[in-house]
Amino acid sequence: MKRRDFLKTGALVVAGTAVAITGLIPEVRADAVPAFATLKPEEAETLLKMTRQIYPHSKLDDAAYWKVVKQLDTASQADPATAKLLADGVAQLNSSSSGKFAGMSDNQQLDALKGIENTPFFQKVQSVELASLYNDPAVWKALGYQGPAYSIGGYVHHGFNDLAWLPDPPESASPKPA
Repeated sequence: MKRRDFLKTGALVVAGTAVAITGLIPEVRADAVPAFATLKPEEAETLLKMTRQIYPHSKLDDAAYWKVVKQLDTASQADPATAKLLADGVAQLNSSSSGKFAGMSDNQQLDALKGIENTPFFQKVQSVELASLYNDPAVWKALGYQGPAYSIGGYVHHGFNDLAWLPDPPESASPKPA
């Protein structure tokens, strides 16, 4: 190998490693179904569709929601009662007269979830999703959230007025101090 080729290859390895370490390469591709310890593929697909309906965000791809399903799988691996709760809940969702949950239209899925929103199954999925989805820095970035500000002294002098996603308020909404 020539010196020039060695340096070029070494630079590519260093750059690739740096990209992987910084998290610019997602852990779970949006089109890839991750492997699960306890969930069957059909159960995982149903839980993915369920999580997308509970907290829908068009800016997020499936990778963020697969992480939630992975958290549910981890919880069910640690606790057989959770595994049974998830399996029974998915079976109930898939036993609808409208067909399997993953194959329903968005409105049918929403109606099905409204029918079970007070069940322990729904509460478990919703609570795990709330913690997992909104504690993910990749989700923060996709949604435009800059992250917690306590480490920089709060938002008063760091980002308080940089809401680019809101229209400018009328002058009357912020009267000048006297």
